[in-house]
Order: sequence, then structure tokens, then C-alpha cells
Amino acid sequence: MGALQALREQGYKGGITVISREPNLPIDRTKLSKALIPDPLKVQLRPQEWFDSASIKTVSDQVSDIVFQSKKILTKSGKSYSYTKLILATGGTPKMLPLPGFKDLDNVFLLRTIPDVQGILSAVGEDQGKNIVVIGSSFIGMEVANCLSAKNNVTIVGMEKKPLERVMGAEVGDIIQNIISKKGVKFRMEAGVEKATPSSSDPKKVGAIQLKDGTSLPADLVILGIGVAPATEFLKDNKSVELEKDGSLRCNENFQVVGLDDVYAIGDIATYPYHGPGGNGTPTRIEHWNVAQNSGRSAGYSIVHPSAKPKPFIPIFWSALGSQLRYCGNTPNGWDELVLKGEPDQGKFAAYYTQGETVVAVASMQMDPIMSKCAELMRRGNMVSKSELKNGVDPLEVQLPAEVEGISRGLSEVGVGSGERVGKI
Repeated sequence: MGALQALREQGYKGGITVISREPNLPIDRTKLSKALIPDPLKVQLRPQEWFDSASIKTVSDQVSDIVFQSKKILTKSGKSYSYTKLILATGGTPKMLPLPGFKDLDNVFLLRTIPDVQGILSAVGEDQGKNIVVIGSSFIGMEVANCLSAKNNVTIVGMEKKPLERVMGAEVGDIIQNIISKKGVKFRMEAGVEKATPSSSDPKKVGAIQLKDGTSLPADLVILGIGVAPATEFLKDNKSVELEKDGSLRCNENFQVVGLDDVYAIGDIATYPYHGPGGNGTPTRIEHWNVAQNSGRSAGYSIVHPSAKPKPFIPIFWSALGSQLRYCGNTPNGWDELVLKGEPDQGKFAAYYTQGETVVAVASMQMDPIMSKCAELMRRGNMVSKSELKNGVDPLEVQLPAEVEGISRGLSEVGVGSGERVGKI
């Protein structure tokens, strides 16, 4: 949607066709794991009337191959489409555990699409009270566990010492684990999964998850949140393109695919030079909705204004984890120290991730203005340093132009980061 809006906003007059294997119009996918909303009309980003008014054609089909030399797209239905400019925005494919039982038993779910949500809610049922095992202690797993915990018995199985440890670190992960635990969610951390076993009452359905230490967790349904892979399977054997080791496409700052003319990649499938604090142009792939939208806007803007310099943005994301977690920045080259402010024991904090003196990322709970202000300071290259933070400097006191300060404050009130551009969805 970011690309579509940017193209029309910037005056692109050519025809636009969107090909998607999902039957629904583009949706706000973040609401699937955060709220398990099964109705596509309630999460669609724009109604059909918007696409009609913008002269954008939508096609429900699946791309099977692309002939880059002749600029043709081939689909599974046997149709072909010509293009002058191509934006690849295929997103991610949820990973399935390659272990006994997971592919064979019913009520084992991935979570990416509206039908996935519908399947989960059907298995939970109206009476609820189910034993639910969520495998994966990162954001998708934690969000869906939080969503289902009120009326079900939910257990999260994770390989890390603390949930979200890979991104947030163990100290912040511990804070969030305590918040989620208070909602009744149980945790089995540093645990390995052995297999899924069938139910005694219905051998076609899952009945338990067996861990490597011999523990058996009762499970009426299982939800996997163990990550996604770039959805580029249809390009795997294409000799005109070289995929990165993770299956993504290498792009430049405008999200144009390196080595291909007139082809752009955005969102989960794009590896691009990250120039945020501590990035130094490091090739980076980020699986956040905000980055997908902003990379789409960058690609659309570049198509209309090919000689224009890229417009920088700072990645942000938000997560529903009992309280709302906000995060800006990125850590492609790691971080070496965490500066924690606020009242962490009360779930109210600002966490500054630093590399040397540079603050490379900021996370907050119940202190939203901090994250919004820091996102804008990062974008402008005048974020406070680690030493300044330790000496008591408050990022909220750092001056910005008055009009920017007002926008930043307003965005924090609605839970949006100031790194987003005006007009973005």
C-alpha cells in the first residue's frame, strides 16, 4: 500500500496492477497476531472503491515465474502480464517445524493470513478454555499468546533464556515475561521440541507437544511463531536473479534490486543498506510493517523521481504485550550496552541500546513520547549519546523545529513513530 499511495501521490499516470495470492484486498497484517481479527473487511487498508478511484487493478492469482529479460510475469492460472516497472512485495512465508507430527496433525497452525486466523478461532471455539501451546517466544508468538490468554490455558515454548532475548536482550525480555505471566501465560524457556503427538480422542488432531527433556504439554491446538523466510520461492531457480543466503533480494537505498533494471523489492524480502545510527550501510533485512510501508513509499517515489536522493526513515515497530511496546532503530551490527530508565519493575521503561557512544535503538513501554522523539532525533542525526543519557540528559528536552515537535508529540499519542512520513498508512 505504501508503494501504491506514493505512486499516485507523486503523479504517476500509468496503469497499476496488483497481483496477490490472497483473496482479500491488502490488509493491516499486524492486527492478525495482535487481535486475531478474522474478518478481512475489518482489517483491509483501503476498500475496493479506493482502488477503483485510483485506477488500480487487483488480481487474485499466484506468480509462478518472472521473465526479466522480456519483462513478463507468469502466473499459476496460466496468464501473463507485461510490466515497465515491477515492485516485488511478496512478504514472508511462516516457517514450519520439520519435526514429527507437525505437518500431519490437524490443529497445528501457522499465522500469516486471514484463513489462518479463522482456523485458530474455530479450533479455540466459542467456549474457549483450551490448552494452547505457542512455539516461539518472539513477537508473533508472544502477541498471539497474550491475545488468547484471557479464557484459555496458554504455554509458550522458547529456546532462549528469556522471551524476545535476541532482539530486546535478557533484561527487557524478563520485564515482558513478567507482564505476560501476570495474564496467566506459562513459559517453558530454554526448551527444545521433540515432536507433536496425536490426541487420544481424535488421532487426526494434535493432543500434546513433547519436549526434548521428556515433558509432555497438553495441546488442543498449537500455534507456531518461529519466524518467516522471504517469500521468494518462485525465484529460486530463476537464472536472472541471485538470492541472498536467506532468500532475500539485495537492493540499493531506493529499494531497486541490484542487477535488475526497473525491478524493486520491498518489505520482508528486501535486504537494503541501513544508514540509521550504527548502520554504516550494512546490508539489512527488517521484518516490520512500518519498514514495508516506508520501503514501498521509497520505491514508488523513486519510480516517479528516478534522479531524486533517497529519503531516509528510521524503522519502528510496536507490539501488544500486555502493555504496548514501542521500538525504533535497528541493530544490524549488534549492541554492547543497555541503558535502562524509568520504572522497569512496574513495566514502565525506556531502554536505550548502545554501541559505543551511539544509541542504535530505543524501546519503551508506557513512555511513548520517548520513542517517538528518539526516532526523529535518529533520523536527523542528533540523537543523544550514551554518556549524555547516563548523565541525565532527557531526549524529550532536546529541541526540534516547532512544527516537527508538534507532529512528533501527536504521533506518540496515537502510537505511531515519527519516522513515518506524512500520508503513510
